[in-house]
Formats: sequence, C-alpha cells, structure tokens
Amino acid sequence: MIKNKNFEILILLISVMVVGLCTIIYELLIGSISSYFLGDSIRQFSLTIGLAMTAMGFGTYLSRLIKNNLIKNFIIVEIWLGLIGGLCVPILYAAFAFTDIYYPIMITLVFAIGILIGLEVPLLTRIMEKHYPLQINISNVLSVDYFGALIATVLFPFFLLPFFGIFNTSLIAGLINLVIAGLNIWWFKDKLEIKTTKTLSYKISSMAVVLLIGIIFSQKIIFGWESAIYADRIILSKQSKYQKVILTKYKDDVRLFLDGNLQFSSVDEHRYHESLVHIPLNIIPHKEKVLILGGGDGLVARELLKYPEIKEIVLVDLDPFITNLALNNNLLKKLNNNSFNNPKVKIINTDAFKFLESNNSLFDVIIADLPDPNNTSIARIYSKEFYKLVNKKLGKTGIFVTQSTSPFFAPKAFWCINQTIKSSGFKYIYPYHAYIPSFGDWGFNIALNWKPDLNKINLSKETKYLTNEILKTLFVFPKDSKVKDIKPSSLNNPVVLDYYLEGWKNWH
Repeated sequence: MIKNKNFEILILLISVMVVGLCTIIYELLIGSISSYFLGDSIRQFSLTIGLAMTAMGFGTYLSRLIKNNLIKNFIIVEIWLGLIGGLCVPILYAAFAFTDIYYPIMITLVFAIGILIGLEVPLLTRIMEKHYPLQINISNVLSVDYFGALIATVLFPFFLLPFFGIFNTSLIAGLINLVIAGLNIWWFKDKLEIKTTKTLSYKISSMAVVLLIGIIFSQKIIFGWESAIYADRIILSKQSKYQKVILTKYKDDVRLFLDGNLQFSSVDEHRYHESLVHIPLNIIPHKEKVLILGGGDGLVARELLKYPEIKEIVLVDLDPFITNLALNNNLLKKLNNNSFNNPKVKIINTDAFKFLESNNSLFDVIIADLPDPNNTSIARIYSKEFYKLVNKKLGKTGIFVTQSTSPFFAPKAFWCINQTIKSSGFKYIYPYHAYIPSFGDWGFNIALNWKPDLNKINLSKETKYLTNEILKTLFVFPKDSKVKDIKPSSLNNPVVLDYYLEGWKNWH
C-alpha cells in the first residue's frame, strides 16, 4: 500500500514537472517562430509571454468550475494540450505561408495553450491534496513545476533546437503531454469508467499517431511550406544552432537566406562585396593584416585575396554551420573561389563582441559584414561599445568599414549607425552607398583616425562593377535620404533596432 501510494505521488509529481517543462517550451516555440517570421524578437516574446500568462490566469480561474472527475479532466486537458501545443509550430508555418492573418492565429494558439496550462496546476494540486496538508502540497507542486521550467530553459537552446529544430520540437513536446496523459490513465484506470478509459486511450493513440507522422514526414512538410514562401527552388534547409539557413537556386542565381533574410544573390553580390572591400582597401596605404567580422559565406575573403600584400585574414563568424557550408558546398565554393581553403585565411567561430574583447592583436583593416540589426542580439554589434572595441583593435593607419543597411528603406537606421560610430571615438567617418538590385540602395560607413584624400582613391584591382568614375558618386547622397536628430545606439539603449524596424516594416 505504501509502495502504491509512493508510486502514485511520483506519477503526479512527474506530471507536475512536465507541466512546467512544456509551459516554457511552448512559449519559447511560439516566440521563436514568430521572431523568425516577423523579426523584432523583443516584441514577439513579450507578446507571447504576456498573452500566455494572461491566458494561464484565466485557465486557473476556470478550474474552479471543475468540481468532479478531477483525474479524468486532467487527462483531457493533457490530450488537448498535446494536440494543440504539438501542432502549434506546424499551424504557424501554414499561417505564415498561406494566409495574411498570422497574428490572429498566433494569438488564438497562445490563448488556447495558456488556458489549458492554467487548468493543469490547480487540478493536480487538488488531486494531490489527499496526500499532503495544504501548505506542503502547494510547496511541492509549485517547486516541482518551477524545476520543470528550469529543465526546459536548458533543454530548448542546447539540445532540442540544435538537434531537432523548431518544427520537430513542437511535435515532441506534444507527445510528452500525451505520454503523461497515458501514464495517468494507466495508473488511475481503477478510478475511471471502462468506457472512459477506452475512449481516452483511443484519443491519445490517434493524436500520437498524428504527431509521429508529422515527425516522420517533417522534412517534406517543411520543404513544401518553405517552397511556398521562397520563390526559387530550395536546395538546402537547415536549422543550425543559431539560425535557420536556406539556400535556393534558380538557373544561375544562388541565394542564401538566414532566418528568412536574404544575405546575397549570386547575380549581383559582386556589387555589394566590391563596394564593401575595394573602396577601403584602396584608401589605406598598409594592409597586411585584415579582420572580417561576419562574412561566413567567404565572399569578402574572396575579394581580399586579390591583394597579394595581405598576409593574414582572420574571419570571425558565430555560426560554424555557415563557414563549413562555405568550405564544403560546391555552389558556395565556386562562388567564393574556394577562399576558405587559402592558407592566408584563419576561421574562428565565436561571437564578434567576445572576440574583440579577448583578442590583443591590431589590424590594418577591419570589415564588418554582419547581418542587419533586426533583433536585440544583433543590435549589440551595432552599438557604441562595440565600435569602441573595433577602434582599439585598429593600427594607427588602420581603417574600419561596415555594411549599414539601406539608406533609402531604413534611413534612420543607416544614419544611426553613422552617428554611433562617431560617438565611439573615430575621428573621421565617411558614409557611402551603392545600388544592388537584390537589395536596392545599400549603405556602408568607413571610419578612420586619420584623414584620407578620397579624391585620390584609385582602384588597383579588376572589378565587375566598380570603376573610378562610379566610385566618386557613391559618397554623394540624395537629399531625401538624409535624416537629422538621430540618436547613437548603445547596449543600454539599442535604438538602432527601433529605427531599423520602423524603416523596414512597410517594405518586407
């Protein structure tokens, strides 16, 4: 009897822990997929967490209406949560690919999941009240629930997302809820009617089959939905540890997307990379040691290797999947001229901010080929503090250049980057821009601590796009792209993110 009692308590506590675990996982899933589709991670996670907590409170309030058959109702809640939670990411994929009502669908899912989660803990607490006094019972339930949440916060970024991806993680979480429902049916079957046991078991089995089919055919399902989003044929789709990587191809046009954002098109990427590399390289007199921040596709390195006087190129990119792709994928190797296999190039997979903080070397040239500041994580590498570190790593005659988003589509963000670089201590900053058909008008900023003569820039290497005549026009901006009274961005106040989202919201 004691053994049975202890085992019953164990099952209930495991159920409580899974409640906490799945609560966090579903919130992280919806926040992550919304950030991937819509950008602005702070807004998406704030909205998801706020709505979920509200719905959970409403579900907790509704639990008072359940007066009898507590175990049966808990099992029903788990079944519904397994189905709705398990399918939340597939539903949101479909909502983004095939409808224009993503937000209403997302909010409906968050409320449904939140209400169901809100029902769980009160029901489990009331089921366990026969085993413990109220004070100890509440303490046990909440502490185990919070411990489950802790497990989820560790599992999600370090195990579930890297190994299973966001789509399959959703289905796996749903299966976990169904397993808990099945475990409670097995243990409490003597307290349930035979017909109820059979009905609930059939529902669990049927829904588990649906989720398992989703896992088995997940790659085909994702491929079909992503094909509806991306215009060209998808030849690679992979969730790395840090981002969703998509490679597409149409005839001779190869395109790389990271988290849904276009990184380059092989048709016109030379315009971007020539503008980013050859202008600063033909300003600076001494260029033996170069640092690339970002540039994991190898295209910046390709342009730099045209200069034999460069003896060392250090490339720092966070995601090893991207640099390995550039090293091994035949399409990218052809595009980057196999630049990463050149002995001059050294690849370091780490965060650019951390690298600058810990590295003591000085560089003649630092090139920032980083993603646009469309979330808080990336906005930090467009901050005053980041550019101060860059400044410290430049030699006396060194030069820094960074891509700076579009001065036409996001003018406030572009000039914010310009002002932020100025606020970091650089003495001379020169903004310029180039037209790249895949992106439109695109901006860059050069920063130095010595004054160059821009009139004396003379291209020394063969290029497809740049000429000395074109080069002189790139430093001229039309009147309607200039913006005044822009604040610099900092770690404490990353206004570049707000400027960026404000600029691009009507264009994406």
